[in-house]
Amino acid sequence: MDGTLLDADGRVPDALWPLLEELRARDIHFAPASGRQLATLQEAFPDHRDELVFIAENGGYVVRAGEEVSSVAMDRDVVDAVLARLADLAASEDLGVVLCGKASAYIERTDAAFADEAAKYYARLSHVSALAEVDDQILKVAVYAFSDGERVAGALADVRETHQVVVSGAHWVDVMNPGVNKGVALTALQRALGVGPENTAAFGDYLNDLEMLDAAHLSFAMAGAHPDVVDRARFRAPSHTEEGVITIIRGLLEAKDPASFA
Repeated sequence: MDGTLLDADGRVPDALWPLLEELRARDIHFAPASGRQLATLQEAFPDHRDELVFIAENGGYVVRAGEEVSSVAMDRDVVDAVLARLADLAASEDLGVVLCGKASAYIERTDAAFADEAAKYYARLSHVSALAEVDDQILKVAVYAFSDGERVAGALADVRETHQVVVSGAHWVDVMNPGVNKGVALTALQRALGVGPENTAAFGDYLNDLEMLDAAHLSFAMAGAHPDVVDRARFRAPSHTEEGVITIIRGLLEAKDPASFA
């Protein structure tokens, strides 16, 4: 979404709506894949929420046409251990924590600097007195680092020994179960639809997109993408501010052999 599909103002480009209708008419599935929660993705596509596939929470929650395809919840003792580790880290780093559940996302910290940032990505957001008391299936623990996401991720090397610590943006770090990523979700979707990697296009700009790009032969790094994404993708796409995703999809639709698109 951010840095890939959304425009400079963080909105879905108007040009996407007629393109979605064309894709549906040609029996081509469009699947927004994001670290965002399901409710936020559905809010971004209000007229298409019952027909699209949503890969939410970095692959931890997948819904197709309103029906759950898969979800992967973290063990509660692991969640509590991660929260304790982040509380220790907060003594030296300015950070905010979001518990990402199936029913809602939850935050303790309510100052505008953090709460406003969290609200950008979590349409269903609850303020609680203690994250440790949240009663929900937790799909992911998201950390907003006011300094630098990659630095905070590096400080969580001990957590990485048992769980994924993924940098999903310049300031965002996600802690998830092992084996949860957008690529695993995309592969499961391909199996369900009977579509192979050679007939799949994927677009990404940041580190939480790497496995998803691996699952698609038509893998595109957006202009301005993280260097590791550029190295991993087979092709390049114009910037999100230039409607790069829409431009490339239209090119694929017009190509005689999309699998050989270059």
